[in-house]
Amino acid sequence: QVQLVETGGGSVQTGDSLRLSCAASGLTFSTYFMGWFRQAPGKEREFVVRIGTGGSTSYADSVKGRCTISRDNAENTVYLYMNNLKPEDTAVYYCAAGRNWGTTPRYYDYWGQGTQVTVSS
Repeated sequence: QVQLVETGGGSVQTGDSLRLSCAASGLTFSTYFMGWFRQAPGKEREFVVRIGTGGSTSYADSVKGRCTISRDNAENTVYLYMNNLKPEDTAVYYCAAGRNWGTTPRYYDYWGQGTQVTVSS
């Protein structure tokens, strides 16, 4: 059974930083593309960042320069470092695993339960 468990969310102030973690189990982690998505109330789930099996990355324009994704295949974990957080970053952040290099949810097969990030001004 595949499980993705996100941790690290919380309530912060504008300009603060957070590190989200996603621990994976039940799959051969190193062979999956990993992505982070987020969903704000009343909005669709949107792509944030992805990382390939070889470490290549791509970022949404809204977070470029403020976020960094990394993966530790030995620990079956993917990380999302977020700096200079803004109120518009407020959302539930989801970790996802898939076999295709995509930026929409349909490319991902497995999802975590999400972790809330709230940024106040």
